Amino acid sequence: MFIAIVLFILAGLAEIGGGYLVWLWLKDAKPLWFGIAGSLVLVLYGIIPTFQSFPSFGRVYAAYGGVFVALAVLWGWLVDRRAPDLYDCLGEAVCLIGVSIMLWAPRHG
Repeated sequence: MFIAIVLFILAGLAEIGGGYLVWLWLKDAKPLWFGIAGSLVLVLYGIIPTFQSFPSFGRVYAAYGGVFVALAVLWGWLVDRRAPDLYDCLGEAVCLIGVSIMLWAPRHG
């Protein structure tokens, strides 16, 4: 379980970080290398989830979506300096509960 969580966090940081670099390049007129670096980091985001031990692509990416929401809220708080409000926190909690159900619920067959 620890490795699955670490992989989800690494994938999330790669997606958000890569997207943020591309954002800075296109929206804030940063140099081209921001866009190139961001694109390379986004490629890593596509690779990292393949190390998950879960056999289903769809389930891994669906569960990752909930982790992404939590990381995006934290990114907004720490990098964009936008503190999450009650509804951000409630939405994040719902997503993480959903992730837990999807990944670790007992299944038969």
